[in-house]
Amino acid sequence: MIELERTFLAKKIPDGLKNCKFKEIIDVYVPKSRRHPTLRIRKNGNKYEMTKKEPVTDDASHQNEQTIILTEEEFNDLSKIDGKKTHKLRYYYEHNGRTAEIDIFQGALKGLVVIDFEFKSMEEKNKFKMPDFCLAEVTHEEFLAGGMLCGKTFKDIEEEIKKFNYKKLEIN
Repeated sequence: MIELERTFLAKKIPDGLKNCKFKEIIDVYVPKSRRHPTLRIRKNGNKYEMTKKEPVTDDASHQNEQTIILTEEEFNDLSKIDGKKTHKLRYYYEHNGRTAEIDIFQGALKGLVVIDFEFKSMEEKNKFKMPDFCLAEVTHEEFLAGGMLCGKTFKDIEEEIKKFNYKKLEIN
């Protein structure tokens, strides 16, 4: 399956986000030795899966994605693998007829808020205008890819994120 998406840093928490549905997501990326692991084991609410994502071209917004559904028991066993971990709350926010996936990172990355929009076609993706609650598009910023964020702290990414004038955000 090909995934088309654009990713943004949040400028602010959009109004009404606390009233939106959300899921807890725990990711384990392997192998730990890779700079940017492409294999992910995920707890997504009460669903579990293993996904491999790799760029189709040099464009990070165009990825080949393969997913295998896991049982909770399989996830629990596989998540014991020594991998790089992240923990976040993903909110589903409606904006102009689209669903924004707003990731509020927890733990060591607390204060980081990243927003993804997915598209059905390249035309749709290219026509999309950045919402006012977004600060900057970061689709092509490798340091913010899930496989690169895993196992890091906010301090680890602070220098790179400064170029966007990003301010730590938290949901109250």
